Amino acid sequence: MDIQALQSTLRDFAAARHWQPFHTPKNLSTALMVEAAELVEIFQWMTAEQSQTAQSDPGTKEKIADEVADVLLYLLQVADHCAIDIPSAVANKLVKNAVKHPVP
Repeated sequence: MDIQALQSTLRDFAAARHWQPFHTPKNLSTALMVEAAELVEIFQWMTAEQSQTAQSDPGTKEKIADEVADVLLYLLQVADHCAIDIPSAVANKLVKNAVKHPVP
């Protein structure tokens, strides 16, 4: 996945619809949380075991995929608007996590 190309596509998509005034970090992060909540809603009343096999139903798998995509797309836009280099941020966070949670 080419993150920069996808971010460019998302910028062009928003510009074509004149959405730039609304695409602020605040609004995009709020929309991200709404989409994450929609992902949670799919699993809300499932048992842990049911959630592990939910993808075996094609309709449920499609709903999960749609919400995962929405979360990722909003996250990419937040990073873009905040000038966050995603690969560097991920690499740095993995190092921090390893220090914070060492192997016992």
